[in-house]
This record gives sequence, structure tokens and C-alpha cells, in this order.
Amino acid sequence: MEYEVRNVGEAAVLVVFGHTISPHIQRKIQSLSEYTETHPFEGFEECVASYTGLTVYYNPWKVFEAFPDKRPGDTMREKMTSYIRQAEMVKPSLPRQVEIPVCYGGVYGPDLPHVAEFHHMTEEEVVKIHTSPEYLVYMLGFCPGFPYMGGMDKRIATPRRASPRLAIPAGSIGIAGEQTGGYPLSTPGGWQLIGRTPVDMFRPHNQAEPTLLKAGDHVHFRAVTEEEYKEIRGEKS
Repeated sequence: MEYEVRNVGEAAVLVVFGHTISPHIQRKIQSLSEYTETHPFEGFEECVASYTGLTVYYNPWKVFEAFPDKRPGDTMREKMTSYIRQAEMVKPSLPRQVEIPVCYGGVYGPDLPHVAEFHHMTEEEVVKIHTSPEYLVYMLGFCPGFPYMGGMDKRIATPRRASPRLAIPAGSIGIAGEQTGGYPLSTPGGWQLIGRTPVDMFRPHNQAEPTLLKAGDHVHFRAVTEEEYKEIRGEKS
């Protein structure tokens, strides 16, 4: 396995598995993340996945207390190198399958007409293409619970808006280039909004699972009507 382990400041170490976005690299990242979280060392705090690597945060004082003969950064590089080898020998867990209902178009997806026109398609064709694949969540970023997913059909890849919106409703599902994702919170953003899910993507009250998705999940979008959307949300028609 090709990888690079390097220090990031005084309280984190970064393991880089490559420089391209691919399911193969994502599986390596997921395997190391799962192994580290199930075999926490003294001073371990958390793992954060990216497209091509895993950042492991730790408390340097606790690491030094446990391994006083070396600098914490040196200890961590050795520790993660060992974990990489051990993680290779563990059978990876099956990915979670998550279905997300989405109401496409109208007030929920104001940019769906633009995406359809951009590709010389009907809105129904865009929705059919968007709901067909199984998407892979590579990482969360930008804001709590925002998933960066791969697997979208290039036929509906669409550039970001020229002028970002100042406020996008939580739950909005959008397209930016060859990526698709969802806004867990109301934030500014420039993605093309094609729909909205009635499911909360960020649940701060749920300490065990505050985000609907996590890196490594497999996601399928299911089109629902506005009536179904309101029913799931518990809203009156």
C-alpha cells in the first residue's frame, strides 16, 4: 500500500493515500478510520476523512505521558504506520445503505429548470438520472453534515451558479460540477438546487449520530411528491 504519514501542527497527523478521488482510496481511508476508532490509543480524539486521506487528532500531552521517550509527532507517525498495516488485515465492514427522499423542482428545486435546459433535457429526465445511481459519501465538510458524494452521472454535471445565494434552505439537494450533495443547514451557497429532502441531515440533539450521513455511506435518492414531503415533515397540507 502506498501512503504518506506526516504531522499537521502539534496535535494531528495526516495519512495520505493518493492524490485522486476514487472508491479504492476511500475504502483505505474508511478501513483505517474504523480501525483507529475501535482501537483508540492514549490521547486519541477523533478521525476526519477527506477525499484522499485521514487526519487523526490527538492530545499531545497525553501521548507524551504514555510515550515519554519520543516526541508526540514521532510517536504518532509510528503509531499510524502500525495501524495502517493492522487495518489491512481486518475485513472491512459493509457500508450503510441510506435512502433519502427528495421532492424535486418547484419551490424545493428552483434550479431544476436551468439544469434541464443546460443539458437539453426535460426536468423529468434530470430527476430520473439523478435518482438512478448509488452515491458514495467520500467526506463531510463545509458545514456540519454536508456530504460530498461521488457517482453522479456526468450527463447532468452542471457548473455552480455565477452568483451564490445568501441563504439556502436546509435540506436542499444540489449539483456543482460532477458532484451532488445536500445542505444540512441554511447557509450561503452556489450549488444548483434541484430538490429538497424532508429528512433532517443535521440532528444536534442526537449525540450518538448528529449527522444523517457519514463517510463511506452509500446513498440512493428517491423522488417524492410535495404531499409526501409534507407528510414526512409532519406539515399540514
